[in-house]
Amino acid sequence: MSAHRLLCRSRIAILCGALGLVLAASAATTASAAAPAAYVPGEVIVGYRAGLGGDVGAAIDAIGGMRPAQAAPSARVRVLRLPAGERVTTALARLRRQPGVAYAVPNYIAHAAGSFIPNDAGIANVYQGWEKAQWNMLPGAGVDAPRAWFNLRADHRAGGSGVTVAVIDTGVAYRTWRHFMPSPDFSQTRFVSPYDFVDHDRYPLDRLGHGTFVAGVVAESTNNRIGLTGLAYGASIMPVRVLDAQGDGDQVTIARGIRYAVAHGAKVINLSLEFLPSQVYSSSQIPQIVSALDYAHRRGVVVVAAAGNDETDQIAYPARAPGVISVGATTRDRCLANYSNGGDTLSIVAPGGGSDAIVTGDEDCHPERRLPPIYQMTLTDPPNWSRFGFPGDYIGTSMASPLVAATAAMVIASQVLGPHPTPDQVAARLEQTATPLGGSQPNDTYGWGLLNAGQATADLLQGGPVTSPTP
Repeated sequence: MSAHRLLCRSRIAILCGALGLVLAASAATTASAAAPAAYVPGEVIVGYRAGLGGDVGAAIDAIGGMRPAQAAPSARVRVLRLPAGERVTTALARLRRQPGVAYAVPNYIAHAAGSFIPNDAGIANVYQGWEKAQWNMLPGAGVDAPRAWFNLRADHRAGGSGVTVAVIDTGVAYRTWRHFMPSPDFSQTRFVSPYDFVDHDRYPLDRLGHGTFVAGVVAESTNNRIGLTGLAYGASIMPVRVLDAQGDGDQVTIARGIRYAVAHGAKVINLSLEFLPSQVYSSSQIPQIVSALDYAHRRGVVVVAAAGNDETDQIAYPARAPGVISVGATTRDRCLANYSNGGDTLSIVAPGGGSDAIVTGDEDCHPERRLPPIYQMTLTDPPNWSRFGFPGDYIGTSMASPLVAATAAMVIASQVLGPHPTPDQVAARLEQTATPLGGSQPNDTYGWGLLNAGQATADLLQGGPVTSPTP
């Protein structure tokens, strides 16, 4: 019997495939590139009203301290250089109060292609080789990570920096301790407030590989020339171990983990775990979990959970609980995966890998095809906790859920919904920007559709023109 089936017979199951045995690529690091500037520092563009006549030069002299930076684009428009030390935002406010000024705006910079392509070497260990393996990150069947990365970098919040995502799971291979070793591609990932609720210490090291995989999907180091990419690579990871070396955990332990994550500053919680629907079919059976989830929601924390791998039309708990973003899985065909749960409480879907389900009337579904899994660096030979690589058989809603959690972190970091969005606002943003699948939205098969991280994080640049420039 496969590891996947053994785990799914447990009281609570993690949602993954059997582990492979692939050796890690050699490590090499380089500093991530700086985020691109939004506009030219020290310069502004000023348009003057037609009624000013031809005396634009006198108007510039009246402002004080500003001089032309380059040739005038037109008779009533000037590009001005600011006095040393004056901020663009301060200068704009001063200019807009001047008589005769029609508009004053920064000299915004455009960036080619509208995307950011990391240099991570992937499984083949070649420049930008990650694209060959991580179809789940690309546009189309994936979540359009390049566009999301560009959006966040343009707003100087690269990869969701400033937001903490709690990975409540089997632990994470994030540091050296005793015979444990860190994953080679976590060298630039920030870890905060770790705790192990299984062994009751501050070293929640992974014994299975599942939690490390999930953490990698969220924030594996990116643009460092090795390994694969993490979607919200600038976010901090809070490793919270609630599942043991077999992938099992009880509701009291998991509830403690949720409350701990909230109390220690997590803005997003990922739960790639399920109570089997055949055993837990009512919230009244897991009051500790429901209470902890309600606590998280009231404290403004976004909770994302895997819908389950039971091939049913009923979402598993905790994903089914109120206020939780429930995530189903899709394949490279953009079809529902054949293991994924669905139902009327499904929020959204994201790539989980594996084969297509039989979905009547869906022309994207081809159950006879052999389709790829999800790749991420993790442990390859437990209980040898120092061997890492890219297992070739990780599929599941466990792999889909952290993509949504990572996008939620980037939405929060982007401030596209303001500085302190509520969990409901973040959920609505993810749903409203999803790529529709399966007809009307929402539906029982795909919820609101396929996660679109690029669209969810769009429109980030702030401080645009107050009025539209006139020709």
